[in-house]
Amino acid sequence: MKAPLARWLLIGEWRDHPLRALMAIAAITLGVALGFAIDLINAAAFNEFSAAARSLSGQSDLQVRAPQPSFDEALYPELAQRAGVAAANPVLEIDAALPDRQGSLKILGIDVFRAAQIAPDLLGVPAKDRPFDTLMDDAIFLSPAAMTWLNLKAGDTITLRAGASPLRLRVAGGINRARPGQRIAVMDLGAAQWRFGLLGRLSRVELKLAPGVDRAAFRAQLARDYAGRLIATEPEDSETRTANMSRAYRVNLNVLALVALFTGAFLVFSTQALSVIRRRQQFALLRVLGTTRRGVLVQVLLEGAVLGVIGSAVGILAGYGIAAIALRAFGGDLGGGYFPGVQPSVQFRPLTAAIFFCAGSLVAILGSATPAWEAARARPAPALKAGSEDVALAKLARPWPALLCLLLGATLTRLPPVHGLPVFGYLAVALLLIGGIALMPRFAAIVFSAAGRIPPQRVGTVGALALARLANAPNAASIALGGVLSSFALMVAMGIMVSSFRVSVDDWLVKLLPADLYVRSAGVGDVGALDAAAQRALAAVPGVARADFQRFVPLTLTPARPAVMLIARNIDADDPGRALPLTGEQIGRAQWRGMTPVWVSEAMVDLYGDAVGKTITLPSAAGERRFIVAGVWRDYARQTGAIQMRLADYQAWTGDATVNDAALLLAKGATVSAVSTAIRALPFGATLELAEPGQIRAMSLRIFDRSFAVTYLLEAVAIIIGLFGVAATFSAQTLARAKEFGMLRHVGVTRSQVLAMLAAEGGLLALSGIAVGFALGWCISLILVFIVNPQSFHWTMQLHMPWGLLASVATALLVSAAGTALVAGRQAVAGNAVRSVREDW
Repeated sequence: MKAPLARWLLIGEWRDHPLRALMAIAAITLGVALGFAIDLINAAAFNEFSAAARSLSGQSDLQVRAPQPSFDEALYPELAQRAGVAAANPVLEIDAALPDRQGSLKILGIDVFRAAQIAPDLLGVPAKDRPFDTLMDDAIFLSPAAMTWLNLKAGDTITLRAGASPLRLRVAGGINRARPGQRIAVMDLGAAQWRFGLLGRLSRVELKLAPGVDRAAFRAQLARDYAGRLIATEPEDSETRTANMSRAYRVNLNVLALVALFTGAFLVFSTQALSVIRRRQQFALLRVLGTTRRGVLVQVLLEGAVLGVIGSAVGILAGYGIAAIALRAFGGDLGGGYFPGVQPSVQFRPLTAAIFFCAGSLVAILGSATPAWEAARARPAPALKAGSEDVALAKLARPWPALLCLLLGATLTRLPPVHGLPVFGYLAVALLLIGGIALMPRFAAIVFSAAGRIPPQRVGTVGALALARLANAPNAASIALGGVLSSFALMVAMGIMVSSFRVSVDDWLVKLLPADLYVRSAGVGDVGALDAAAQRALAAVPGVARADFQRFVPLTLTPARPAVMLIARNIDADDPGRALPLTGEQIGRAQWRGMTPVWVSEAMVDLYGDAVGKTITLPSAAGERRFIVAGVWRDYARQTGAIQMRLADYQAWTGDATVNDAALLLAKGATVSAVSTAIRALPFGATLELAEPGQIRAMSLRIFDRSFAVTYLLEAVAIIIGLFGVAATFSAQTLARAKEFGMLRHVGVTRSQVLAMLAAEGGLLALSGIAVGFALGWCISLILVFIVNPQSFHWTMQLHMPWGLLASVATALLVSAAGTALVAGRQAVAGNAVRSVREDW
């Protein structure tokens, strides 16, 4: 086909139906924009977080740390004097809580003379008239981002929490060089140890090796010499840990964004299919005049490619803008909480932009492939005749490709994850969607043919006309059915998954929060814990019948993975299910084989293979110890793993008598308000956080909703695109049937009856699409709930059906389909009946 003719056909189609082309472009734009924006946001946050973590390591070759948050500083001279070490920098890392503010401030206690050799960027910059502030016990230096966050400047006083007491420090100045958005503070190492009650403790020692020393061999020797007590890591390991922790979240967001692109691909398909059907006689005439099949094929593919190229180009620009706005307004977390303490800025990524541009263009071309093939293969003589439109889609009614997709999708659900990602689960969802949509022509033919046999007197004139049309043109009806199906199935699947997760989290919180009042001390790990005296004071508060104390300690089991949480609390060994949401099998005292029991979360089973009855070894500063896994419990708070053990066993193992939290059961007649007032009256009461179970549940569910805010947005976008597709399909089919309506008008059917017929057709199609979409969406939700979620985040959940939400969206789709058909029909029947059919004379 010559270029002028191809250009004339393309421009003519767009001029006659500009809205349909714009909707297809908008669908591709949305899919590309969302995917590109999410990728840019995640990449910016991850890169900034990794760069900030590297800046804390300075120029060190290795970092030596304990499995637990801190270790005895007596090990520092051993490491510093070890053969092959050129310089050693001791560091105490503290996450200090702030009064009346969410989050914590990361404080680095450093030896300024040692840090100058390895991490000079972290040195504080004192005022010119106070050069020794870097050694003062009351001085702290804040990064620019921390000063902005806390609204402080040099010379101000900052109040922190240290154990059960407030700690006031003087802001002595800024930090030599800190990354933009990095909220950190530094102070003298000895001052930090004293002020925060951590005398003699270190978090890590950074080592710079002498020239010529083999880093891998040196690290391996350290691991052998300090097995179970210390772990040697490289600066790159922190990036690996962050990547492993946030990878599933980032991949899932990208997959959700691609859902919108998939829906856009179907909209392009329906647009091109209807365009080819409407122009079937035009293409046949071009074939008669000498245009080859290849020319027609290329023409239709070209039209789809232009839609994809324009949509992808606009989507790349829109995605960059969305990413910039989102990073400025919400930071890089997108609700996930994986990148705290950084303020990333968007950076354009040409390779990623090219990938998303090609993906959007390819999706549009693939959406045009079937219509293009049909247009090229159609025989000119039959195609020139009116009424052959439904025959053009007859090949779509073959059920075997659809059934093959469904069977292959079901098979993929049995396969394990790939590198911790549910790759086959995602493929199964895609195949189910494709198979379900491809099965619509056969489904429409069976259902509407059966309905068409209903006697006309039972359904009336309008009903008989609507059923006759659907029964005799099922292939055209299947295009509209596919739009309803894809939109509703995705909404059902996502709605069931999110609702199931939310209800499961709520039920889990009820199980975990049996007490009347919960008390939390400030800080994490060894900072802010309550000592024995504070515990006795809490237990003796009037109105407290029993105080169950808990200890939370991060425990690093392997450098490549984030720390797991070791939780020590009161657990009844004879009935652990009273305190733990156990998931199934457990073993009792008779099977412990004389070892100390622990109960591991589901993530520990997936990540470390800690099955019930297995013996595991846990490290600590007190040395390694073997435990037996007595059961598995469900944990929605920590996807990296958690281990629970009895508090008495923990204290006997580590000698640590401090705690972080307390669950208070009140005496009969005591009120929460009275007990809270009494706790606040304690000398350290002002530093404690108090919460009732209902408050904790409400706050947790708010965090849940914020974490899934992007999921809700992407789900809404997919539904909107699907509604656009429904509207475009119905309007295109209705306008293409102007001659049919003219003929009906000739034989006595009134305009109101034609409009009622169209509304009935739209309602019946939507109702059928909703029914099949619900079944398909339910199947997809099973994959999301029982395969994708456990493989991504290592926890299981119960299935919950959000009937109210599903009914609301189904009603909206039903009304939208009927309303769109009615509105388009008003335009189709607005003309003169004679003029509508004059081409047939």
